[in-house]
Amino acid sequence: MKRKPIFDAVRKLLGRGFGHDEVAALDRAIDLACSETLPTRGLGEAGLALIKHWEGCARRRADSMIQAYPDPGTGGPPWTIGWGTTGADITPGLVWTQAQCDVRLAADLRRFVAEVARAIGDAPTTANQFDALVSFHYNTGAIAKATLTRRHKAGDFAGAQAEFGKWVHAGGRVMRGLVKRRAEEATLYASG
Repeated sequence: MKRKPIFDAVRKLLGRGFGHDEVAALDRAIDLACSETLPTRGLGEAGLALIKHWEGCARRRADSMIQAYPDPGTGGPPWTIGWGTTGADITPGLVWTQAQCDVRLAADLRRFVAEVARAIGDAPTTANQFDALVSFHYNTGAIAKATLTRRHKAGDFAGAQAEFGKWVHAGGRVMRGLVKRRAEEATLYASG
């Protein structure tokens, strides 16, 4: 990496040259920045709000407990509870508190954020693009195999944005809620 433009820019900002120790410190900072192959990414407020809006914390009972419900597309598995949580441990009749739903959401989000980061690697990605991809993956589980991901990694952002609209089926039919969710994810993705 050429460092001269960095040093020249910092000299100009400071209005002076560097001492030997300052040059060494700046060199170390550049080396550290260049050694990080994958920036640490996290889900932003926009992504969390989108996920919570579309997943809801559905099936709240009169006693404030939250009950598992069948998949809207199949009328059965995968059973879901809380903030869209699915898995082998989610079964008909399961009931959780709001706190249990929130704890599981946090754990699920850590996993989905890591999976999206791994799938897109070092592809240039804005915070809103990342949030939209996490929301998409949280709902579909398909980040590793989706054409959407391949287009994003190739820098074809318009093509990637168009791919969201292809993921609107559940149980073999188009679901109105998925059409709306994918449209919101695509809008967030494109919002820079």
